[in-house]
Amino acid sequence: MNMELAQSVTVVALIAFVCLMIAIGVFSWRRTHSIEGFLLGGRNIGPWVSAFAYGTSYFSAVIFIGYAGKHGWDIGLGSLWIGIGNAFLGCWLAWKLLAKRTRSMTHTLAAKTMPEFFEGRYASTAFKVVSALIIFIFLVPYSAAVYKGLGSMFSAIFPGVPESTWMLVIAAVTAIYLMLGGYVAAAYTDFVQGMIMIFGVIAMVVAIVNNKSVGGFGEFYQNLAAIPDNGDGITGSQLTNFFGDGSWKFLCVNILLTSFGTWGLPQMVSKYYAIKDDKSIKTATTVSTLFALIIGAGAYFIGSLSRLVLGNQLPAGGHDAVIPTVLVQSLGGNLGTIIILAVILLLLLSASMSTLSSVVLSSASAISIDLAPVVHKGYTPKQEMRLTRFLCILFVALSYVFATQNISIIVNIMSFSWGIVAGCFIGPYIWGIYSKRITKAGAWAGLICGFLTVAVTTVVLTAMNAAGSDVYTAFQAASAKAPEMGVGAMAVSLAVTPVVSLFTKRFDEKHLAKVFNNQSL
Repeated sequence: MNMELAQSVTVVALIAFVCLMIAIGVFSWRRTHSIEGFLLGGRNIGPWVSAFAYGTSYFSAVIFIGYAGKHGWDIGLGSLWIGIGNAFLGCWLAWKLLAKRTRSMTHTLAAKTMPEFFEGRYASTAFKVVSALIIFIFLVPYSAAVYKGLGSMFSAIFPGVPESTWMLVIAAVTAIYLMLGGYVAAAYTDFVQGMIMIFGVIAMVVAIVNNKSVGGFGEFYQNLAAIPDNGDGITGSQLTNFFGDGSWKFLCVNILLTSFGTWGLPQMVSKYYAIKDDKSIKTATTVSTLFALIIGAGAYFIGSLSRLVLGNQLPAGGHDAVIPTVLVQSLGGNLGTIIILAVILLLLLSASMSTLSSVVLSSASAISIDLAPVVHKGYTPKQEMRLTRFLCILFVALSYVFATQNISIIVNIMSFSWGIVAGCFIGPYIWGIYSKRITKAGAWAGLICGFLTVAVTTVVLTAMNAAGSDVYTAFQAASAKAPEMGVGAMAVSLAVTPVVSLFTKRFDEKHLAKVFNNQSL
């Protein structure tokens, strides 16, 4: 690889990208003078921007560096089902079932955040406080996984620069444009970043498939099928099995976690609050689904071809190094391919920054909007804005510090955070917008049981693995079961919430009429 040329092209592309992001942040400043403008863009975001904001928040560099690298390497073409599931379950079905009701009810309750929604729906300030703490605490490792995924790619192109340096650059740029423009800046940068992501994925697929080791679209399947067992027990026949061969159960768990998990994540649900009208929801549903299909299927397809490019040898950095190594080896030959590599790097940067901005807004608002007014009475809108901007910077900083710790396997970090947050909220949220019969006790039961499903299982598995190893190593081993724990937590939350509601005191009709705006459900 012509490393100097690659670095020069990448630096030029990065400078242009960063300038554009900051320019959008400055442009958006004038629309963020109120807290609702800062968090939701005045609830007037159009369908295409909303759809891209949803899609780019869904997919970060982790899908390429973590999920596609690991599952593509281990499972092969069967891993494509995760991307397909994300598109149709995590996007299409989610928008169909949740968007209209969520938009309507959050407007009725004047809720700007998920904890505010819970407070209004269940008439409980305590529920708002607890849910805000869960968001702030458990989205930090989520963001850290995003940093680590992108840092791995930058380090492959700039081997002499520490990974932490690139993570710091990412953190600084995200904090600047987000502090300036809030959700408006995030949404419009998401649109630009989404276009980069689509172009980058298409370029990536074409470039990798045409690699000599892969053999083009006409021969990649036969070449993949011919891969021998290199000692890890995986053969070409398994890698070309579209149903994952013996990995179908594993695939189902990951499809459920990464698809239905979005239904309970505050940074995803907030996109429904901000869209301007019901008509826009129909367009956003289609656009976000197509976007997810391109990004998700493209990422896992590349991951499934990684053994061909790398000669069936896992790189020194393990699964997290698979995609970076594939890209560097495939696209470092001449100026044309290096430009493609730079575009793909911007794709990964775009994916990560959009996810980070969405998570940061959810986490910062959890403190400034949901916790601070409870602790400090007489909290003014101006103070609210200042604190929210400050917390955006603080959360980015905390995530950066967490990311610089020596924590391996970013897939497990992401799955753990995703599972515990979605597991706590999915029952109270979905049943809350659909049924008047859900009680405060039922909502609390769903949240607590979802949390305990992950927490207790983690403690038990850590204790079981602690024999002969330190606690940290035992925890890492336990976190390998994070996808199963997350799916279990969501199932428990969805089941417990209505069951407990059957035996506990219902809300009076006056409260329900206010919450549901006199809809008969």
